[in-house]
Amino acid sequence: MFKLAVIPLLVGASLLASAPFASAATNLVYCSEGSPAGFDPGQYTTGTDFDASAETMFNRLSQFQRGGTAVEPGLATSWDVSPDNLIWTFHLRDGVKFHTTPYFKPTRDFNADDVLFTFNRMLDKDMPFRKAYPSEFPYFTDMGMDKNIAKVEKIDDKTVKFTLNTVDAAFIQNLAMSFASIQSAEYADQLLKQGNPADINQKPVGTGPFVFKSYQKDSNIRFTGNKNYWKPEDVKIDNLIFAITTDPSVRMQKLKKDECQVTLYPRPADLEALKADSKLQMPQQAGFNLGYIAYNVMDKIKGSNEPNPMAQLKVRQALDMSVNKQQIIDSVYQGAGQLAVGSMPPTQWSYDTTIKDAPYDLEKAKELLKEAGIKPGTEITLWAMPVQRPYNPNAKLMAEMLQSDWSKIGINAKIMTYEWGEYIKRSKGGENGAMLIGWSGDNGDPDNWLGTLFGCDAIEGNNFSKWCNPQFDKLVKAAKATTDVAERTKLYQEAQQLIKQQVPMTPIAHSTVYQPMSKKVEGFKISPFALNSFYGVSVSK
Repeated sequence: MFKLAVIPLLVGASLLASAPFASAATNLVYCSEGSPAGFDPGQYTTGTDFDASAETMFNRLSQFQRGGTAVEPGLATSWDVSPDNLIWTFHLRDGVKFHTTPYFKPTRDFNADDVLFTFNRMLDKDMPFRKAYPSEFPYFTDMGMDKNIAKVEKIDDKTVKFTLNTVDAAFIQNLAMSFASIQSAEYADQLLKQGNPADINQKPVGTGPFVFKSYQKDSNIRFTGNKNYWKPEDVKIDNLIFAITTDPSVRMQKLKKDECQVTLYPRPADLEALKADSKLQMPQQAGFNLGYIAYNVMDKIKGSNEPNPMAQLKVRQALDMSVNKQQIIDSVYQGAGQLAVGSMPPTQWSYDTTIKDAPYDLEKAKELLKEAGIKPGTEITLWAMPVQRPYNPNAKLMAEMLQSDWSKIGINAKIMTYEWGEYIKRSKGGENGAMLIGWSGDNGDPDNWLGTLFGCDAIEGNNFSKWCNPQFDKLVKAAKATTDVAERTKLYQEAQQLIKQQVPMTPIAHSTVYQPMSKKVEGFKISPFALNSFYGVSVSK
């Protein structure tokens, strides 16, 4: 599966995009929207980071079919599951080579040691590499995998066994997610001996379709096609360039000029003009996403000595029922959004269709605030995302509209923002008040919404509300621990009802995803998980 000022485009990116090779047949320039925080997929949770690492340079044991949610073999050709669903045995692919780069030359092919290194680094804080380069793995821990994987064992060079403490119905989907990308144990050993373990995050080495060449922050990332890729038919581009372009209007201008051939996140106001351009194509699909307001429910927000009004249910209810959702959808999404009422999209199996929004009622909201002892003029902070996402194309405008909505019930919302990496880091630390955020599904499983975003294990991760409800947590964990789909559906629907009752968040919209690109681009598939993958993609002359 989440800086009010726009970072000016650096000269380097403009020069890059207008370079002679930009429109050559075997080269593709992608106008991305932000700089990655790093290139070690296990450490991150955002699409910006995964696009630049997991989707280009790495593989996983299992993988999602391009453009879909079905799981297929990746670095494992097959897997067996014990009758009690606790032991998973993976049979590894032969002949897979790690990238050869100026800083690393592998002496062996991918094998079981690489799987063990990848997962033991996330499991064991005392392993030498983890101690030398202390890192956190938020997805892994948010999903409780650090507690549920009892051990990972090497049976032989081509066989690995995972033993779980409890049944995880989404285990194979989880292993297909970006954070589970397989690292080279041999490369890690080299970095440890050199005393440079942090280079795993800056000088990446994977088995994926593209090889890392260079990175200039806020300007560009360059990759070359992997000529030794284990699936050679998927590598049809010699040079892949990410031209980092934070301004959406500049991205569209560059696309129209063929300075880039693929981009993302058009503003709703630009859609008609893009659709009318004969040189462009505009594939679209219903978004597997949710834009929402997360309310920090801690008694005191980190960094403040004052009681937090949003710790009270009545305050959250008042804020929720005073949001004019339809007005936001009309203005922010401009026809490309659907009203959201639940904590995951209606296209997710187990979605509870009986859930309804509280009526829009300003007078009732004022009564609730009075009952909670909240005086008119009380101030809260409202955090606005600095970037566009499919689930929120204009967080600044949305924040201003919420500010206006809440002023009508006597709440003074102070809008705040930070650079995207800082925004996520500070909010995970609990500094946020009410917060605009959202999610695009990662693996097609309900747990990826309910457990990852609202579970107690995710309090220091993607649970930006810091809401830990024991009853909810028990339901979600019970659902994850059975493979009976009917039973899982019943438990997840009960959990959705609890979220609606306790209001740790206000759902706003599910948006349609548009992917503008040149008509020269062939084979690109929109990911339901809001990721951008270029394997299997070509550019015609």
